[in-house]
Amino acid sequence: MRTIQFREALREAMSEEMRRDPSVFLMGEEVAEYNGAYKVSQGMLDEFGAERVIDTPIAELGFAGIGVGAAVNGLRPIIEFMTFNFSLVAIDQVINSAAKIMSMSGGQYTCPIVFRGPTGNAGMLSSQHSQNFENWYANTPGLKVVVPSTPYDAKGLLKSAIRDPDPVIFMESELMYGDKGEVPEEEYTLPLDKANVVREGKNVTIVSFGKMMKIALSAADELAKEGIEAEVIDLRSVRPIDYGTLVESVKKTNRMVVVEEAWPLASISSELAYNVQRYAFDYLDAPVHRVTNADVPLPYAPTLIDAALPNVPRTIKAVKAVLYR
Repeated sequence: MRTIQFREALREAMSEEMRRDPSVFLMGEEVAEYNGAYKVSQGMLDEFGAERVIDTPIAELGFAGIGVGAAVNGLRPIIEFMTFNFSLVAIDQVINSAAKIMSMSGGQYTCPIVFRGPTGNAGMLSSQHSQNFENWYANTPGLKVVVPSTPYDAKGLLKSAIRDPDPVIFMESELMYGDKGEVPEEEYTLPLDKANVVREGKNVTIVSFGKMMKIALSAADELAKEGIEAEVIDLRSVRPIDYGTLVESVKKTNRMVVVEEAWPLASISSELAYNVQRYAFDYLDAPVHRVTNADVPLPYAPTLIDAALPNVPRTIKAVKAVLYR
């Protein structure tokens, strides 16, 4: 199997779907002439032309609204936000239009649109460019929220998102675009409602998604040196959440730690902790522990960034806490 970059996997997913379906198009800031701010759309303008790979002004509310209008009229837009921090400018169109059109029209209209771009911190970019809004969007009925962690998942999930009849928020990581991984050359898709058991274990379940999977897997490697076998689960989607896979894992391990790059209040990890105790209470031998961002705007100084974000030592400490070690 060949090895390609995360950005290349995303590009292949979009290009393959645009070749397959002429109603699919890409729109956003610098996606065309500049080949994408992170070179995800490199070469797509040359192949598909300016009618299907469209540069926009710095006006997220405007081009998100154009995308919603196109979607309800039979097209399948992919709207790229240069970062999901900027999606706050467009959030009225995402939540009050895209997410609600099917319900408010009594099923007369669907809105097959994908909003995609990077989420979370990307180094020393400070507070306004380092936020995680997965839980914000996952809180909204009518939206699906997908956060891939590998090139393989990125391609398979994005193809499914583009084909989906409902609006999908597809959140990537600026720090992962250069990551490499194995991706098949043949056609494949991945379901938007199924978590992935990346590593099997019997002592504790570690749950994460997106680039925090690197923290979860690194922690599992370190724990294995001490004889602690961690089962690691990648959610892939945070709406819907595959609770069945989590519950089955907790029935086996009896303990769970959630690693999430987000503020702690009303986070995805909060929701996971509630539902696991709801559906697997009799199997838990310890409270669910969470490893999240510090409850502050992300600082600029690298030392403070390291202190604020989830990391391997904090994850190992949480695992040992649920194991009473």
